[in-house]
Amino acid sequence: MIETKEIIETGWNLDNSYARLPKSFFTRQNPTPVPSPKLIIFNDSLATSLGLNFLALKSDDGTEVFAGNKIPDGALPLAQAYAGHQFGHFTMLGDGRAVLLGEQITPKGERFDIQLKGSGETPYSRGGDGRAALGPMLREYIISEAMYGLGIPTTRSLAVVTTGESIIRETEQPGAILTRVAASHLRVGTFQYAAQWGTTQELQALADYALKRHFPEVSDDENRYLSLLKEVIKRQAVLIAKWQLVGFIHGVMNTDNMTISGETIDYGPCAFMDTYDPATVFSSIDIRGRYAYGNQPNIAAWNLARFAETLLPLLHDNQEQAVKLAQDAISDFAELYNINWLEGMRAKLGIFNEEQEDEALIEDLLNMMQKYGADYTNTFRALTFNKLSDTMMFDTTEFTQWHELWQARLDRQQEPKASSYQLMQSNNPAIIPRNHRVEEALEAAVKHGDYSVMERLINVLSCPYGHSPEQEDYSTLPEKSDRPYRTFCGT
Repeated sequence: MIETKEIIETGWNLDNSYARLPKSFFTRQNPTPVPSPKLIIFNDSLATSLGLNFLALKSDDGTEVFAGNKIPDGALPLAQAYAGHQFGHFTMLGDGRAVLLGEQITPKGERFDIQLKGSGETPYSRGGDGRAALGPMLREYIISEAMYGLGIPTTRSLAVVTTGESIIRETEQPGAILTRVAASHLRVGTFQYAAQWGTTQELQALADYALKRHFPEVSDDENRYLSLLKEVIKRQAVLIAKWQLVGFIHGVMNTDNMTISGETIDYGPCAFMDTYDPATVFSSIDIRGRYAYGNQPNIAAWNLARFAETLLPLLHDNQEQAVKLAQDAISDFAELYNINWLEGMRAKLGIFNEEQEDEALIEDLLNMMQKYGADYTNTFRALTFNKLSDTMMFDTTEFTQWHELWQARLDRQQEPKASSYQLMQSNNPAIIPRNHRVEEALEAAVKHGDYSVMERLINVLSCPYGHSPEQEDYSTLPEKSDRPYRTFCGT
């Protein structure tokens, strides 16, 4: 038993509500100890918001926890079972290299999963070693914290430790463990697992758990499971719109990577788009473009349809009626997404109210950007500060005509132009985690043990709408290359 003094010093306040679900949803599993852990990076501000003492946790004892060598008081480590459609093919999955320590209850009474990623084999490892490499873990730390700074719902990263071990992928690489923080790790794939291999009672227990944890406001509705479906659809419509608005490409939108909470999860082959092109794909394994930037809203709808299928036994006793309820709910996604996307795009162009022609104005700009190979982020940044130079598109008659229409649109608003440009500054980031900058930081860290490049990058990404002078250098584009940028799953 850990003494009261130690609890106060570290701030761990763990509960294990997921472990009170039927045992088929998880396997009790301790992390596999590592020989020589070293704390590489720690998120002080996140720790504070969780009610943790970051000074105490940056000690050797804290490092032992993040390495899986020491189990904090109140933890009940387990690996979660789930399934999923991976590139359209259904399969049994589960936490193959992750262990859920428990759920931290914050001083505000909020509940967050604390998961160790790369913590060793589990019964769901499917032949893998259960470990993770340093580069991908640092990548998730950088991108997830950048997403948080951009105001996009996301899992977050609390710490990365190296393990003192080498792991073999294409080459020998340093092993590492990421501590991931999430509203929960409930996935569409969790429900698919329950629907495929569980009983109706187990499925209902999972649905009731999701309602209580994420949607208590609708848990007493007449058809609470239909309400659950509708609430998940709403959150995903918001999330995917936010992805599109900043040019984020997830890269592996399998159903096991879609959360019930509406958070972005799994930062394997993700990247941000430079040149605007809806067909943009970065993932080395997405050879057919299933998860291309422009296809993400369609894939979200497809995934949500799979979620709806799992709930059919709960939606109505009559199968035909259950299907109709599910179809009606899913049919709302496209409109909900479009509403959120249009609202965001209007804000990016300084538009406060609605006019019927707004969508055409937006689409005309995007079509021009694609035609002239314009950078997505920097185009909106240039419009925000009226710095229309240095790109081919801005010198065209086509753009001049569009610009006149846009200015006339702003003139028709009650709000002054100054307010429009302030709105644009709040919705057009000065910087994103540019792919070449992320790779630069990872190379310095992994190959040379220099973490200062990464730390500077994370610092400037923490306030992307600040438009500060020090961010200027991070907005520059990479040098032209004959080889397209490629990302990898990072297992």
